[in-house]
Amino acid sequence: MTRPCLPPLEAVTPPSFRAPAGACDSHAHVFGPYARYPLADDRSYTPAEHPASAFIAHLDQLGLTRGVLVTASASGTDNSVVIDALRQYPTRLRGIAVPAPDISDAQLDAWHDAGVRGVRFNLYQVDGHAVYRNGVGIDVLEALAPQLKARGWHAQIWIHAPDLVELGPRLKALGLPLVIDHMGRMATSRGVGDAGFQALCALLAEGAAWTKISGADRLQPAGAPYREVDPFVAALMSANPEQVVWGTDWPHINYFDPAQMPDDGVLFNLLARWLPNEADRHRVLVTNPARLYDFG
Repeated sequence: MTRPCLPPLEAVTPPSFRAPAGACDSHAHVFGPYARYPLADDRSYTPAEHPASAFIAHLDQLGLTRGVLVTASASGTDNSVVIDALRQYPTRLRGIAVPAPDISDAQLDAWHDAGVRGVRFNLYQVDGHAVYRNGVGIDVLEALAPQLKARGWHAQIWIHAPDLVELGPRLKALGLPLVIDHMGRMATSRGVGDAGFQALCALLAEGAAWTKISGADRLQPAGAPYREVDPFVAALMSANPEQVVWGTDWPHINYFDPAQMPDDGVLFNLLARWLPNEADRHRVLVTNPARLYDFG
C-alpha cells in the first residue's frame, strides 16, 4: 500500500498580473476517475482523483489558456487518462506520454493525432537509487529515437541535473530535442555552480535542450517565497530564454503535510519576480510552449 496524497489547495492566492492570451501551464497531471482509469498496482504514491475537468478549472482559475498533461509514474504506461483528456479539450491541451518498450507505429500515430508531442523517460535517481517506481529508461529512449524524430517529437527527461555530467552526451547524441523537467530537480543547497546544473545551462545555450522553470516547491522544500530558486531561474534564462517554459506541476502529488502543499497562485506569481520584463513572460508562457508543443 502507498500513502494517499493530499489534494491541491482549492483557494489559491490571486494572480498578481494578467496572463497573456495563449499562456500555458506546461507541466501537470490528471488522474481518474479510477473506475475508468485505474492506477498501476505497483506505484510510489496514490493521488486522489483529479480528472481533466478539474485541470481545466485550474487553468481558468489562473487565467491560463493552455496546458500540457504528462502521464504520471503512478499510471505506469497506461496513458488513457491523458489521451482521453486531449481528445476532450483538443484546442487547449497537449500531452506527454510514457511508452511501453514494444509500442507500435500505429499507436504512436494515434497519440500524435490526439495531441501527444513528446514522451517522458524516468532517469531520476539520487545517489544512484531510483526515487519513483515505473517509467521507462534510456535504453527504450535510444531504441525509439528514430520514431520520435520522424514525428517531430521531443524526449522529456526526468533527471537529477548532477547526472547530466555523465548522461548529457549520451542524450545529446540522440539528435532529439530534450526537455529537462523541473530545472533538473536541483536542490538549491547545491548552488548554481553545481557541475550538473552548469551542464544543463550548456545544453540550453547550445539549443540542444529545453527546461521547465517549474517545481520551485521541490527545489526549496522550506516553502514560499522560494527566493533561493531565483538564481537558478536567472541562470537558465541567461543561457537561452528561447528554450524555457513554465508549469505548476498541478495537482502536486506526493505531498502529505498540509503545511507544505504549494499554492498555485504563489507559484504563478513567481513569474512576476523571475521575469519582470513582460516580453520575457510572453516568451515563456506563450511563444515557447506554442512552438514546443505545436499549439496551432
